[in-house]
Amino acid sequence: MAKQIFVNLPVKDLKKATAFYEAIGATKNPQFSDDTASCMVFSDTIFTMLLTHAKWASFTKKPIVDSLRESEVMLAISADSRQAVDQMTEAAGAQGGKADVNPKQDHGFMYGRSFQDLDGHVWEPMYVDMSQFPKG
Repeated sequence: MAKQIFVNLPVKDLKKATAFYEAIGATKNPQFSDDTASCMVFSDTIFTMLLTHAKWASFTKKPIVDSLRESEVMLAISADSRQAVDQMTEAAGAQGGKADVNPKQDHGFMYGRSFQDLDGHVWEPMYVDMSQFPKG
């Protein structure tokens, strides 16, 4: 069985965060969602759990970082093409996020951009063309 990853993120407004993630290509799984959490599915192996601050606090005593001001994590996610990288990043910007919060990466074989979601979590969609990967 392939390993799966569940990225858990605290969000201030669950409804707005859910709509944002749907706009960038995730699908909400109602089976694992309620009024405190939305399970957003990117693929068979990548899931993002959006959790209200109250729900988040039930899992840890550590304070929630203000990710709009402080660096927390950068979540890289694969894309099928350069165009898919651009689509996801531009959709994020159009939905109230901030596109290109880090410098664009274009190394020929690898292309990536970044965006910040409504709560400041940074994502980096990346495309790697393995046929162009440098031999070394």
